[in-house]
Amino acid sequence: MKRLRCAALLWDQLLPIRHSGTRPFLPHHIGRTPHFAATTTIATTTNPRPLSTSAGNRDSATAPASASAEPPDPEPPQATPPPPPPPPQTEPTTLPPCRSPTTSAKLAALHARLSLHPKFPVQTLARALIHPSADPNPLFNNRPLASLGSALINYYATEWLLCTYPRLPTEVLRAALSAYVGEKALAAMGREWGVESAFEPKADVDAGLLQFKRLPPGPEMEASGYKPWQERGERWVQGVAEEEAIASLVTSTFAGVYLHEGLGPVKQFFRQHVLSRRLDVDKLFDFVQPTRELSSLCSREGFEPPVARHIGETGKRSIAPVFIVGVYSGLEKIGEGHGGSKDEARIRAATNALKGWYLYSPAPQVDLPSKTDDDPRASFRPAVIDAGEVIV
Repeated sequence: MKRLRCAALLWDQLLPIRHSGTRPFLPHHIGRTPHFAATTTIATTTNPRPLSTSAGNRDSATAPASASAEPPDPEPPQATPPPPPPPPQTEPTTLPPCRSPTTSAKLAALHARLSLHPKFPVQTLARALIHPSADPNPLFNNRPLASLGSALINYYATEWLLCTYPRLPTEVLRAALSAYVGEKALAAMGREWGVESAFEPKADVDAGLLQFKRLPPGPEMEASGYKPWQERGERWVQGVAEEEAIASLVTSTFAGVYLHEGLGPVKQFFRQHVLSRRLDVDKLFDFVQPTRELSSLCSREGFEPPVARHIGETGKRSIAPVFIVGVYSGLEKIGEGHGGSKDEARIRAATNALKGWYLYSPAPQVDLPSKTDDDPRASFRPAVIDAGEVIV
C-alpha cells in the first residue's frame, strides 16, 4: 500500500497533463484528486519517463498516455524541382572574314567610292558604321566621331552662309543650315554614298554594313527637337530611325577625315559633298507683312519711303488679267512683281524688294575666315557684318 501511494505521487509530478477547457486529464487508475487538479494553466514536462514499479502498473500507466497522444501531422508533399533552364545561346566563336575591317569587301568598296586618302584607315570607317544603339560603349561606337563631325560641318556651313549672305534673317539662316547639313540632308547624302544597313546588329555582321537598332513599329513618332546626348541615350535603347543612323555615319566620316588628314582635306571634302549641292535660298523666305517690313527697312536705312507704281498690264478685260507693279524708293526701282490683281502685284513687288536686300552678297568669290587656318599669313578680306533683320 505504501509503495502504491509513492507511485501515485511520482505519477502526478511526472506525467504530462493534457487539459481541455478548465479540467485536467487524470489517469483512471488513480482514485484520489491531486492538490493542483483545479488549476487551469499547468506546466508540463517534455519527454516523460515511465515509472518502474511493476509490469502491471507500467501497462496501466502507459495506456492513457498513448491514447491521449495526437496523431502526427502528415508530411507536405515535396514539390518537384523545375527543369533546368536551357543553356544560353552563345555567339559563334569563329567570325566570318567579312567581319574584320581589313578583309571586308563592302568596307573597301565604300572607302574607294568616297575617294578617301590612304591615311584614312578602314578601321575608322568601320567604327563610323556602328551607331550607339547597336553598341552603347563609346569606345567602339561612332558617338565621339559624330559629335566632332557635327560641330565641323555646322561650323563650315554657317561660316559660308554668313559670309556669302551677310544679311540673312535668323529664321532663313536656320532653314538654310537644315537644308545643307540637317539630318534629312545628311541621310540623303549617305544613301548617295551607297551605304547599306544591316537588319540587326550581331557579331557576325559584315563590317561594311551600317549597324543600329531599328525603331520598333508603332504609332507616329513625336516631333523631334534638340536633346542633349544624356537624354538621347535613353531613346537609343528603344531604337532609332534609319535616317538618324545614316546621318551619324556621315558626320563621323567628316570627323575621320579631319583627324587623319587635317583641316585642308576636310574643307575640300565639305565643298565636294555639301556645298556642291544647289540650294535656292530665295525660296526659304516667308514674309507676313512685306509692305510694312519694306517701309520699316527704308526708314531704318535712311532711304526714301517706298512707293508702288503701276508699270503695265495685259488682258485687263479677260478672265486672267496680269498686272505689273514696281516699288520705287525715290527714282530707284527696288522691286517688281506681277499678279492677277494690282494688290497681288504690289505685294509681290515688295517681297522681291526685301529678297533683293537680304540676299545681298559682297562678291562672287568670298573670303572665308577659315582660310587662315592653313596659312596664317594668307591675304584675307574681312566679312561684312550687317545691322540685322527688320523687326515689325
